[in-house]
Amino acid sequence: MSFKLILICLSPDGDLIDCVLSHLQPAFDHPKLKGLKLLEPPLERPKGHNSSDETIHTFQLWAESNEFCPQGTVPIRRTTETDVLRASSLKRFGRKIARRVRHDTMSGGHELWVISGSFGIDLNTVEAGWQVSPELYGDGYPRFFTYWTTDAYQTTGCYNLLCSGFVQTNNRIAIGAAISPRSSYKGKQFDISIMIWKDPKHGHWWLEFGSGLLIGYWPSFLFSHLQRHASMIQFGGEIVNSRSRGYHTTTQMGSGHFANEGFGKASYFRNLKVVDWDNSLLPLTKLHLLADHPNCYDIKSGKNNVWGDYIYYGGPGRNGRCQ
Repeated sequence: MSFKLILICLSPDGDLIDCVLSHLQPAFDHPKLKGLKLLEPPLERPKGHNSSDETIHTFQLWAESNEFCPQGTVPIRRTTETDVLRASSLKRFGRKIARRVRHDTMSGGHELWVISGSFGIDLNTVEAGWQVSPELYGDGYPRFFTYWTTDAYQTTGCYNLLCSGFVQTNNRIAIGAAISPRSSYKGKQFDISIMIWKDPKHGHWWLEFGSGLLIGYWPSFLFSHLQRHASMIQFGGEIVNSRSRGYHTTTQMGSGHFANEGFGKASYFRNLKVVDWDNSLLPLTKLHLLADHPNCYDIKSGKNNVWGDYIYYGGPGRNGRCQ
């Protein structure tokens, strides 16, 4: 793929962020998108969602100076040769480990999954949140990410903009770039707000950050089951545990602390809602909690007038009770 660059930004963490003309981003390498233009933002947002045009404070290192890519371009984190060489193979670069996906699992290190399919090889998902992935990025920074697949992570889909698929429309957020500021244990807490919903008119899956900042969309033609609707929404954390040495990984989930430590110590989701068939944003009605390995990572739910439905989750990985 070839890009026409307008500007290159050097992030404090060493990342290079290229400002690429919107119509030359990787998504438009897809045969069904070649020659097309970016879609206009959907006219109808989910009912019950308070969107605004207020200034979005930066939450990524590369944009701390409040300088963004020009209008008509999108920021793309540059992939280096070193990034590719860290992957198990060129074919698997930018992709999750192919595995069987359980219907009732929350493990599997991400935030939000929108799912449809039989949970066999026809599983469709769109995903977004934050992740730490030394293999993908070469460091331990939490980073904003997206993902999609139409065949349970076998051959389709990828992280961020590493293949044709997700179409970015925003010039202020670089998918895959480091998040800043970050929460600290017993210190100040920061969170990000994400919403994914299906445009009822055209059927595409849109991703929104904060209170109205559209990041882009997954075209409906990418999918089979998700062309129609989602059958499940999952919120949670995920780590890679290959047990390569015969015991559980020490990889932390969330803050690395268990859910019962609560605010300021454990990681959390708050204001959990779903968009229903009528394009209305509604509180959860059937929240099922599951921790695959509760001695390694656990989860705790609650509800109040400020946070609505919320969960605390996470853990340290291998410890005296988790081998």
